[in-house]
Amino acid sequence: MSKSKPFWRLLGIAVLATSLAVGGSILAPSWAKPSYPTWGEVQAAKKNVSKKKELISRFNAILADQTKQEDKLSNTALDMGEKYNQAKEALNQVAAKVATLQGQADVANAQANDAKTRLAQIASQMYRNGASGNGVSLLLQAGKADNLLYQLGARDRLAKQNDTTYRKAVEKQRYAQAVTDQLNVAKQDMAAKAKVAKATFDRAASAANALAAQISANKVAQDTFYKQLAVLQKTSADLERRRAEGIAMEQRQNNGNQSSVLDAPSLYQVADANPDVVAKVLSFARAQIGDAYVFGAAGMTYWDCSGLTMRTYSSVGIYISWHSVVAQFRMAARKHQLVPMKDRQPGDLIFYSRSGAFDGDKYHIAIYSGGNRMIEAPRPGATVREVPMRWGELFPYAARPSA
Repeated sequence: MSKSKPFWRLLGIAVLATSLAVGGSILAPSWAKPSYPTWGEVQAAKKNVSKKKELISRFNAILADQTKQEDKLSNTALDMGEKYNQAKEALNQVAAKVATLQGQADVANAQANDAKTRLAQIASQMYRNGASGNGVSLLLQAGKADNLLYQLGARDRLAKQNDTTYRKAVEKQRYAQAVTDQLNVAKQDMAAKAKVAKATFDRAASAANALAAQISANKVAQDTFYKQLAVLQKTSADLERRRAEGIAMEQRQNNGNQSSVLDAPSLYQVADANPDVVAKVLSFARAQIGDAYVFGAAGMTYWDCSGLTMRTYSSVGIYISWHSVVAQFRMAARKHQLVPMKDRQPGDLIFYSRSGAFDGDKYHIAIYSGGNRMIEAPRPGATVREVPMRWGELFPYAARPSA
């Protein structure tokens, strides 16, 4: 499968790389640096069971605190990424309006110019023929003008024809001006929305920078921690890394009220998921595992959360709305595809929200893959992955586009 890299996505990576290089992040909070255990403490603890247990607990506490830091920054980055997607879509919509109005204005102005040219020709002809214009010529043609009544009627008809041409020319000019005025207003709106999109992109890049910087700093410490833990427990650094990640994952899952999430009532009847569609959806999503997260990206090498879900369902011919968590939730709600979390099935979309309102902002989306697991493009600094569900801030309804 070919994986292209559209220019604007590469631009996003470039901005992120630049912000990482210069280092300054307007969103980066200051964290209290913990007291990291030294190798001397590790060697001393090896000989004392109680000190060993105490040191391992200290390691776990530091790792848990690092996870909290990353989660907080991750939520900010996801929120900024979603706001950027919405600002970009607003810009796309007004840009389409500008393109339409530009076409209409071009046609209207061309027609107005043609009408002005015809008026100029009539005026020139009338000037050459004298003040009475073509009416005088008809009056002098005795073969066609057999009586005075006919002559006067012919002159009136010509005068009326010229007057109609004039009025139509004025109407075309006014219409062309009106469309041009609308076009200018739309262009101003597009410029304003482009400015908002750029500012939102910069904030998203800054949030990604803060998260990536914190992850990088944590990773340096963790590389040492896992080696120290391996020495203490006579295992391997890789095993200790997996164990620490498992503890952090379990902690995140417990940072919410699971019972309240699973107690939501049914809203309406929704059919079961189509197993053939689900199989293809999960196959496509799993094929992207390991790809990097880049906000605003929708494949085929870089993804954000709603880009992955949009493209995954698009691969089976199902449109779940545009590149936005909120938009995808709202389309599912309009189509009556929402099911309580207790009734979730593989292939369903699950949402995360900090708002208690039904239509409140949704900042993250993932694909439920069964067995309390999900496939997601999680956050900057991470890759597409399949992991256990996290219950904290999990919205109590899933969406079933495959029904």
